[in-house]
Amino acid sequence: MKEQLHRVIVGQDEVIDQLLLAILSRGHCLLVGVPGLAKTLLISSLAKTLDLSFNRIQFTPDLMPGDITGTDLLHIDAATNERVFRFAPGPVFANVVLADEINRTPPKTQAALLESMMEGQVTVGGRRHALPQPFFVLATQNPIEQEGTYPLPEAQLDRFMFMIQVDYPTLEEEREILRRTTGGAMAEPEKMIGIEELQEIQRVVRSIPAADHVLDYALALTRGTRVKNDSGLPFLKEWVTWGAGPRAGQYLVLAAKAHAALAGRDHASVEDVRAIAKPVLRHRILTNYAAEQEGMTSDVVIERLLKEIDASGGVGAGLPGVKAR
Repeated sequence: MKEQLHRVIVGQDEVIDQLLLAILSRGHCLLVGVPGLAKTLLISSLAKTLDLSFNRIQFTPDLMPGDITGTDLLHIDAATNERVFRFAPGPVFANVVLADEINRTPPKTQAALLESMMEGQVTVGGRRHALPQPFFVLATQNPIEQEGTYPLPEAQLDRFMFMIQVDYPTLEEEREILRRTTGGAMAEPEKMIGIEELQEIQRVVRSIPAADHVLDYALALTRGTRVKNDSGLPFLKEWVTWGAGPRAGQYLVLAAKAHAALAGRDHASVEDVRAIAKPVLRHRILTNYAAEQEGMTSDVVIERLLKEIDASGGVGAGLPGVKAR
């Protein structure tokens, strides 16, 4: 799959790895990066390699919830003149949904994705409609434009398994981008995995064992960010307003299992948890004004957290120690 994606995408190895981890873990992703970094192209190419149905929703300030979920339309039977309402599915009815520039639409429309992301269904007119499975929401967000945008509330951010930072390419990568995109026809990725095979892989990933000390380490990381109780680390209290909730621990363990699977191992380790800590935690740690003044981003906080909490001990009252394997 990575080989096929690199026929279209130059570089961005870490971004591709994190997207694959989320897909194998049945998680949703929020990709954050400036325009022109091929976020949309990457997501559509990923859907092609998996042979999944794909829809793109361009979020705008005038987009309504029904434009996403679908709506009941009045249907008149030509023969009997009978009038009935029939559900017309919206673009959310696809295996892979690209929510492009999700922060450009008001909270009312953003919230229309919540039920679909967590429950795999939408409710319209009091009736529930199941979404096709597997189902992934891969959203993009532009971090530099703030005018006319609606920042995602923390409750919705928490629904995303990963927040993936998409950075500028290196000099050599950008030269290769120019070479590919200003020449002849662009390459197309080929299908590598079908739906049934993907779902079987997802089941295998969830069956990978994670020992108690791995679970304890995930708990130590999530509980260590909570400054509102005694579990939090002291240095965070001057920088963090709110920490990660229980869903962060679930995603740490699931992503660690997927990370182990991609590495060819049959069990998750503490190092797997450490490897995926940033994309899982960065949007679940709310820094305060003092942190912004000192340049303390959530990534910097996570790096400090990983240094403070190693594989030899836990954090928080009643939390058992974490012993290295």
